[in-house]
Amino acid sequence: MPATIIETNAAPFQPRSIDPVTLEVIENALRNARVEMDATLVRTAMSPGIREQGDAFPLIADHKGRMIVGQFGSFIDGFLRGFHGTLEDGDMILLSDPYSVEGAISHNNDWLVLLPVFIDGRLIAYTAMFGHQSDIGGKVVGSMPIDARSIFEEGVRIPPVKIYSRGEYNADLVRLIMHQTRKPDWCTADLNALIAACRVAARRVVEMCGRFGQDVYVAATQELLARNHRAMKQLIATSIGEEPVSFQDYICDDGLGYGPYRIACTMWREGDRVILDFAGTDPQSEASINFYLNENMFKMFFGIYMIMVFDPQILFNDGFYDLIEVRIPEGSLLKPRFPAALSGRTHALGRIFDILGGLLGQRTPEFLNAAGFSSSPHLFYSGNDANGEWFQLFQIGFGGIPGRPMGDGPDGHSLWPGFTNVPNEFLERYFPLMIERYETEADSGGAGMHRGGNGIRMTYRFLAAGTVSIHDDRWFTHPWGVNGGKPGARARKILEKADGTTQIVANKLEQLRVEPGDQLHFITWGGGGWGDPLERAAATVAQEVRRGLVSIDGARAYGVVLDGGGDVDGAATDALRAAMRTGRTGELPVFDFGPDIETLRANAEAETGLPAPRRPVWPHLNRVSQ
Repeated sequence: MPATIIETNAAPFQPRSIDPVTLEVIENALRNARVEMDATLVRTAMSPGIREQGDAFPLIADHKGRMIVGQFGSFIDGFLRGFHGTLEDGDMILLSDPYSVEGAISHNNDWLVLLPVFIDGRLIAYTAMFGHQSDIGGKVVGSMPIDARSIFEEGVRIPPVKIYSRGEYNADLVRLIMHQTRKPDWCTADLNALIAACRVAARRVVEMCGRFGQDVYVAATQELLARNHRAMKQLIATSIGEEPVSFQDYICDDGLGYGPYRIACTMWREGDRVILDFAGTDPQSEASINFYLNENMFKMFFGIYMIMVFDPQILFNDGFYDLIEVRIPEGSLLKPRFPAALSGRTHALGRIFDILGGLLGQRTPEFLNAAGFSSSPHLFYSGNDANGEWFQLFQIGFGGIPGRPMGDGPDGHSLWPGFTNVPNEFLERYFPLMIERYETEADSGGAGMHRGGNGIRMTYRFLAAGTVSIHDDRWFTHPWGVNGGKPGARARKILEKADGTTQIVANKLEQLRVEPGDQLHFITWGGGGWGDPLERAAATVAQEVRRGLVSIDGARAYGVVLDGGGDVDGAATDALRAAMRTGRTGELPVFDFGPDIETLRANAEAETGLPAPRRPVWPHLNRVSQ
């Protein structure tokens, strides 16, 4: 049975008309409360993943659990359906198990705190915050084993439990949970930060209700949802056609030698509603790259993409969800069956954004984005330092953001816009390593009228013996270009030993032994280019050569020739561009994926230094991915 809400005052909220000024004040107060949640979190947390990078997501929802402001979409309806207990004033929920909330959080490392906000015995709102914990136990440091075959290998699983019950803190529960982690100091501080962030937002809701009245506050939240619904209804009607369009992309491999894995989606409109059907997506993997995709989460992804492309002034919230139907096959890579491993789901999560770009722009190619939201590269480094003290680092890296209709993709940027890098000074102060290089990788962004963002080359010199794990993707398939733009370069990882020997290492690996003096060159993928490279201003290309973003040879992909002083050679550039245009056959492609899968397989070792992934096999389904 679903959760039972205990209200001592169950009087219904009375409808109220909201004038535009009051609505504006409440909307911005909610936006500010969300920002205050983030500020509280980073001032209280200890782990670099949350404190320095911001790997945490706030939410303020209405009394029915629908998100009013936030980032990741509402999960509360799934929680309410799956929580077999009561919710009353003074309660606070903690959970981390994706299977307990229909995938609304997507792996065990994400700890979620949920606070129902009661005023005068009535449930007024929910506040919530979740953040990625750097270690929750399990078989490997960081708790994200690539080779996990079930979620039981990925650290402690927390079902929805009351960390506070009627205001009383469950210290024994927290002690039990912290006993599972290699970093109880970080996890304790991070949990306290999540709790504090929720309480800050709850206080702001109470203050708004005290200022405007509970009925006015609730009416304002309902109008914010309704306004979003009206806006999204118009966007869908004008931007999504009734004729189905399809798109597919791939996760390169599973870390066990198999791949690539296909994610396919077809989109069409029926009346006011848009249908997104993932039929054709490959079955779930035996490894940890599965992504348990919550339908409401994907609706939010879809809405954010639509809003950012067509009308960035619209407030993100859950008001439009009834306008979207999401169909995900059971047992697929995006809806795996329990107890499938989930810790490596980031690659599929990133690929979802690339697929949305490929779908939403087909009807209006001028709004297409290229590929580049392709993964969220992770590095883990752990061991004992010179004093025998245990250390462990979890760091999220950055790749190239795709070229876009409005301009170039940023160089070396995160999948999530709110993330920041861990400062190199922080890394060198708290971990036994040095950062030898931190720079964009020239020519890694796909050529185009709008260049794809370059990837990053980050070179770590290790000062203590330990082990390294790497989680990345886009090393086998290319981030594709659009409207004549070229694909971005693929990711590479190179280990340079202290004796000067080098080896190319996999982009998904666990427990690689490193010694003092070894260097890891961590090179990420670039974003695909947008538009005809020959239309890019030659002076801009020359300027990027001077800045080290494009090489002299790379400038020729734009048809640009430089003289000995680094300036544009006008005559040679005109001649080269004319020859390149003459050599073209037919129209420029809307999508440029680079070589097809079989060509990539044939050339993998020569081009990447790594063996090609083998075709995935699912014996229980008697089928092979094409």
